[in-house]
Amino acid sequence: MSHTTTEQFDLSPTQKQPGKYLFPLILVTSLFFFWGFVHNLDPILIPHLRKAFKLNDLESSFVDFSIFIAYFAMALPAGYVMKRWGYKSGILLGLVLFAIGSFLFIPAADTKVYIYFLGALFIIACGLAFLETAANPYVTVLGPSESATLRLNFSQSFNGFAAFVAPIIGSKFIFTGSTETEAQIKAMTPAAYDAYVTAEAASVKGPYTFLGFAIVLVIVLFAFTKLPDIKSSETEEKSGIFDALKFKQLRWGVIAQFFYVGAQVCVLSFFVRFIGVSAGISLESAAWYSGAAGLAFMLGRFAGTFFMRFIAPNKLLMLYALICMLLTILAIFAHGLITVYALIGIAFFMSIMFPTIFSLGISGLGKDTKIASSLIVMSIVGGAFLPLALGYISDLTGSIQYGYIVPLVCFLVVFYFGKSGYKPLQN
Repeated sequence: MSHTTTEQFDLSPTQKQPGKYLFPLILVTSLFFFWGFVHNLDPILIPHLRKAFKLNDLESSFVDFSIFIAYFAMALPAGYVMKRWGYKSGILLGLVLFAIGSFLFIPAADTKVYIYFLGALFIIACGLAFLETAANPYVTVLGPSESATLRLNFSQSFNGFAAFVAPIIGSKFIFTGSTETEAQIKAMTPAAYDAYVTAEAASVKGPYTFLGFAIVLVIVLFAFTKLPDIKSSETEEKSGIFDALKFKQLRWGVIAQFFYVGAQVCVLSFFVRFIGVSAGISLESAAWYSGAAGLAFMLGRFAGTFFMRFIAPNKLLMLYALICMLLTILAIFAHGLITVYALIGIAFFMSIMFPTIFSLGISGLGKDTKIASSLIVMSIVGGAFLPLALGYISDLTGSIQYGYIVPLVCFLVVFYFGKSGYKPLQN
């Protein structure tokens, strides 16, 4: 299946000398790991901040809101930056914002104010919007068009590797080992509570400071590495949002990605909280199960990449969405370890959804591909709003499990996209 054409991009260098651009592909693929790592600290950060600041599920879901609302705010600006100055400029700007946001965790911890943590996460996510807007289409054009979906799934597999290691590493540095219950925290004197919050807030400094320095090193590496800049041909017509939205596959790709990202964030960000309730697992032990879910997510990406050699991407997407719906129903109504295994299974089967929806959504768009990529990245805002719905349902019903009705509906939308929404027909 063709996803880009030579009329859209000047691809001759990568097609004639694919080995020459292997290192740029590796370097860009590394970005998938870094944004995957910071996203998958959220399952640790959410219960940690929830306990420290005495938050309910709706209030703690603003961690995800702060991150994913940034995608909505920055995706189009990111697309225009890259259209004018190229992919490398967009990547460098994204990395700078990523580093700044990471270092802002230091003053946030010092002030012990919840909203400052949310502000730091917003700055990080502004950077991630640039990185994802650049890296996803960049990978699809660094090679033959017929293997674009396969290549993007492979690069996204390193995002899955980050989903495995981030919760385990994060729990070691962020969780302080405090055993106070929510009732005990509420009963603390003001002085005791202030000391408690000081210790809990300070524990996030180390991981995010280290991440900030790591990103600075990556900035240097990108700045001094010559990257091929895939530019639009000089003769192509200018495109706009409404030109791109004429394509049915893009319209449904935006909708499907909105709901898929919402589902992924709901399932993984509340994973530790969920299994603590459904299976009575402690925070420290839950972090290991969260790492197992990350491992399943990574293995699912590799397995999906393999299966797409034999099964059409849209058909595999339908099958995986159906399985995810069945596992979500099990997670909602069952109790004990089986709910943990159900969530880990969901992580495995939803792993191919983002890159597959992305590549099918921009398939055959020609000159509209860059703006289409920005629109699909904007749809990641689903990760901001749908967790709020989950948190509201959880607080309203008194059960985090009932909140998972939200990802159940999301997987139904993804199923429809795989069935007919992806078809590249203009209306």
